[in-house]
Amino acid sequence: MSKFAATVAVATSLLSGAAIAEPAKPTVVLVHGAFADSSSWNGVITSLQKDGYRTVAVANPLRSVSNDARLVSDVVASIAGPVVLVGHSYGGQVISNAAKGHENVKSLVYVAAFAPDAGEAAAELAGKFPGGTLGDALAPPVKLADGGVDLYIDQTKFRDQFAHDVPAEITVLMAAGQRPITEAALTEKSGEPAWKSLPSYFVYGDGDKNIPAEALGFMAERAGSRRTVVVEGASHVVMVSRPKVVADLIEEAAK
Repeated sequence: MSKFAATVAVATSLLSGAAIAEPAKPTVVLVHGAFADSSSWNGVITSLQKDGYRTVAVANPLRSVSNDARLVSDVVASIAGPVVLVGHSYGGQVISNAAKGHENVKSLVYVAAFAPDAGEAAAELAGKFPGGTLGDALAPPVKLADGGVDLYIDQTKFRDQFAHDVPAEITVLMAAGQRPITEAALTEKSGEPAWKSLPSYFVYGDGDKNIPAEALGFMAERAGSRRTVVVEGASHVVMVSRPKVVADLIEEAAK
């Protein structure tokens, strides 16, 4: 074989390999909501990592929409390559604001999550439709030095309100380790949401007592959800009780 022919053969082989090489999978950034923490994504992370996805579960401060979104935005900015942003509950409002200005964010996944429009607040949306019982399940507020208050779910009501489809031995730990949210965060108005310009996907349970299923369905339809999965009987923590269902939808959004 001539030197020229050998060079062409090598080049053809390299081009062939490049043509069939699969693009890098997006990094999945997971943002928990109120009364939860990053461990609530453990089952979802196990599924995603098994399928080759890099995952980052952000420790959401739950202090204010603007500050929490800024932190998540910083995490996204630190990641090279495409990102799928996933938010649970209040975390949905956070990702709606955090995604703006980041061209590497390719899609949004809302897991029993708020997807407010500009000028809307989480508390306002939760009360827009009947069926939510969170107010009656809250413990007495914890007063903060800055004049605000932290909100917790009463530990004796936690499982029934938040996670009725999760084994009791797990919900006892979840209740004790729950992360509080400031009342101010739940009443802070949202900015212009990223779901107006990015593909969005929704998954929630029709047994959700924190955000009524009707409210979740309304937000999914308004956002033009590419795919909405409603899990029969599932609680507000559908990512804990049905992690594979949630992971499958995230992988669909990633493709």
